[in-house]
Amino acid sequence: MIRNVLSIAGSDPSGGAGIQADLKAFSARGVYGMAVLTALTAQNTQGVSGVHLVPPQFVADQINAVFADVRVDAVKIGMIANAGIADAVAGALTDHRDIPIVIDPVMIAKGGAALLAPEAVDVLTHRLLPLATLLTPNLPEAAALLHQPVATNRADMAS
Repeated sequence: MIRNVLSIAGSDPSGGAGIQADLKAFSARGVYGMAVLTALTAQNTQGVSGVHLVPPQFVADQINAVFADVRVDAVKIGMIANAGIADAVAGALTDHRDIPIVIDPVMIAKGGAALLAPEAVDVLTHRLLPLATLLTPNLPEAAALLHQPVATNRADMAS
């Protein structure tokens, strides 16, 4: 049986991140990928030049449409961008706690730039993270979630 995995994330037209990267990774692992868009970006390998957010209710509508028709075996959450979208995603997934949910918080770029609105961090922490089976932050994101300085070596990571 082929597994069905739903990615909830932003779009990267250059294909290096977001929905496009998730769908390629799913395909490489032999699973059927589905996508719910949270944001459209204007970006390339040099950086992001614009972001257009999908209205929160429409994000929830997309999630509900997929669950109403297709078996979902797992969910992977990437860019949620703001508190409204985070809240909509959490609300739509609350009734699906029996499905593994992987969250890549997409909060802070490795270079230190904020990618998640500050008010959304609270929603992420209190509404989305409790739904997670697995959390995959980068080092700056892990530090922000733990309210600690960014680890610079393996010993810092272990403590």
